[in-house]
Amino acid sequence: MSEPINDWMDAYLRAWDSNEPDDIRALFTEDAEYYTLPGRPAKAGIEAILAWWDDARDEAGDYTFRWEPVSVTPNRAVIQGYTDYREREGYHNLWIIDFAPDGRASRFTEWWVEVPADGSGPKGATLPTSED
Repeated sequence: MSEPINDWMDAYLRAWDSNEPDDIRALFTEDAEYYTLPGRPAKAGIEAILAWWDDARDEAGDYTFRWEPVSVTPNRAVIQGYTDYREREGYHNLWIIDFAPDGRASRFTEWWVEVPADGSGPKGATLPTSED
């Protein structure tokens, strides 16, 4: 038996590759909130999500993505993802996906850390050292 998060992630990756509105609609409720970073205003509602997705679209073959579950409950999943682009920086991702009873996402929040294409390591906050 397939886990619901596996099915949802498979559908997300299909939508990411296709950029087809019907594939994207299948992922989110009509009133879903999509946060591209915590603290930023949400893309509120499926039409706003579709518009944002089209503006930020990636093309199939330009990237690879792998993921693993961190925590999964019937109503929420947290996944860690890794996005590698062929021609630019990649990202380490953390996604929180809240599910409606029908299995679509009602709220999606992502955190991401840029990883330079040269492999020099993630850009992000650093901890102070004893020399600071």
